[in-house]
Amino acid sequence: MYSISKKINIVEKALVAKSFFSNDEIIPSAVTKFTCCSCGSENSIEIKPYESGFPILQIYSEDKVLSKAELLNNKIVSETSSRMQHFGELTVHDLPTLYFGTDCSSCHSKYICVFSYGEKQPGLTLLEISGVWKYE
Repeated sequence: MYSISKKINIVEKALVAKSFFSNDEIIPSAVTKFTCCSCGSENSIEIKPYESGFPILQIYSEDKVLSKAELLNNKIVSETSSRMQHFGELTVHDLPTLYFGTDCSSCHSKYICVFSYGEKQPGLTLLEISGVWKYE
């Protein structure tokens, strides 16, 4: 799990086994798998609330890694509703949105995973993986 600081190109979206977790499914972490677009290997990812990921703002701030348009066109994030702007301009379903880089364990292709985590309503905490995308 690493941050990404250089410009990247999104190539394609990987197949993710499970992308939606709620309440007790998140404790102590959310674990799922994605299939590598290059070699077909199954890779495991584990997201620990408040420990995993980096703010998505790092990706689109000054178009350092990806532009807002690239994030929106690839359906990685959507524009945040006006009542939730404190989470940033771009989020996954109006919740705090994070990302991390990871590699395929077999062929070492590079991937970016984007997810949101937070309380959607009282008593309902959600962790949703927007997706895992291969990049160059």
